[in-house]
Amino acid sequence: MSLGRTRIKFCGMTRAGDVRLAAELGVDAVGLIFAAGSKRLLNIAEARVVRAAVPPLVDVVALFRNNSRDEVREVMRSVRPSLLQFHGEEDEAFCAGFQMPWLKAVAMGGNEPVTGKELLQRYPGASGLLLDSHAPGGSGGSGMAFDWSQVPGGLHRPFLLAGGIGPDNVYEAVTRTRPWGVDVSSGIEHSPGIKDGEKMRRFVEQVRLADQTLMTASPSPA
Repeated sequence: MSLGRTRIKFCGMTRAGDVRLAAELGVDAVGLIFAAGSKRLLNIAEARVVRAAVPPLVDVVALFRNNSRDEVREVMRSVRPSLLQFHGEEDEAFCAGFQMPWLKAVAMGGNEPVTGKELLQRYPGASGLLLDSHAPGGSGGSGMAFDWSQVPGGLHRPFLLAGGIGPDNVYEAVTRTRPWGVDVSSGIEHSPGIKDGEKMRRFVEQVRLADQTLMTASPSPA
């Protein structure tokens, strides 16, 4: 459960101007994708241009899916992310092998519910978990939401809610699941990788409105 302000991550950033607007809107992190097959895939040169537009105090998250160790290390050297995010079949040993904070995406689109205890046992070193709507073995980024009632209990680790979230439903997503953060890509776009400034603004406004609602509903300390 999130306490206080819900963190916001805009993922799949491909343009410096979109990154600058995200920072102006108060977004906490931007995601750059290095996963083969993604419609928002950046090469190193493109990523460095986008990275240069990120101001201080905004995290840069590098997203991978079954990349090699050498590919991850090259991104770390050239792009200087502050956080790694893994979306494939990477295990704990692989994710933890880069001596950098990391997030692990968890597929929530399957038929078998997962418990918080299972996830913590599977990824004990993760700084946080990203609950996404893809099925196990899928790639994520489907733009479809999963059943938020499946968010596992006992998840004593920051978690981000992802998958099918946009300006029209993020208020409900935050008030229902109370995540540490929300992660959005297609929900704020004109087309893959091309962000929509008005959708970006509305998304942030709706998250802050949800935070205000939750704060108002919380009992005052005695």
